[in-house]
Amino acid sequence: MIKFIGSSLLVLLLSGCGLEKSASVPQKAFQTVTEQEAILLQDGKEKRYCSRCGMDLVRFYKTNHAAEQDGKAVQYCSIHCLEEHLGQGVTLKNPKVVDVSTLKFISIADAFYIVGSSKRGTMTRVSKYAFSNLEDAKKFQKLYGGEIMDFNGAHEKAKEDFR
Repeated sequence: MIKFIGSSLLVLLLSGCGLEKSASVPQKAFQTVTEQEAILLQDGKEKRYCSRCGMDLVRFYKTNHAAEQDGKAVQYCSIHCLEEHLGQGVTLKNPKVVDVSTLKFISIADAFYIVGSSKRGTMTRVSKYAFSNLEDAKKFQKLYGGEIMDFNGAHEKAKEDFR
């Protein structure tokens, strides 16, 4: 009888140990790139982190924005943090955004933003991703939805987070 109970208990305990993995491997976020792919424009020991919220710029690289303030580069994890800084009345020069296709910074004046795609946003529920050419923006839009806008339109959407 003891052998039967012991065997039954062993079968019961091992029945939860199937061949399937129960713990899933976390997937890399769409915004994330490798350290080698990221361009960090800021200087100093905190250059890897958003100048406003402290989030990791490499982890949220595809939504990065940057500008110059008092001759120094300032980098943001998102248009949300850029707007938060602008909302304080600061003067910024040479604003840039990361082109999702090339991972290089481009002028915001040349960017085509996809606003509200199914890809997660950074610091917002409404995602905003930028592209240097309209064709890349349209390809992204076809896959993930969203609306094509220029910087001014995307910036207005970002301002809604603060209302």
